[in-house]
Amino acid sequence: MNNDLKIIEERLNKQFKRQANTLYWLDIANNIYAQKFNFFLSSQFNKLPQRSIPLHSIDHYQLDYLEQIINKLKQDTQLTFKYYGFVNLVWPSSQRIIQRQRHGEE
Repeated sequence: MNNDLKIIEERLNKQFKRQANTLYWLDIANNIYAQKFNFFLSSQFNKLPQRSIPLHSIDHYQLDYLEQIINKLKQDTQLTFKYYGFVNLVWPSSQRIIQRQRHGEE
């Protein structure tokens, strides 16, 4: 976990510019075909088109592993997390639903 978390945090800190009038959030995508979790830093400046930068892909395809990484990221950042491909899946520790319905772009 430490290696994946370290890579994500390093790339996040490198790409996160903290510009005024810009929204930032993290997208986490469940790639069921390649059996990976993909992390992206998304941003949108003043109603311009959205921009998404790939950060890392996690090959360890287990929800409890992903949950540990996300919990650590939530402690270190104040970014919003948006999930794709997790419809009706639940977190192993809390049994809370990760994503209730599909987004328009899914």
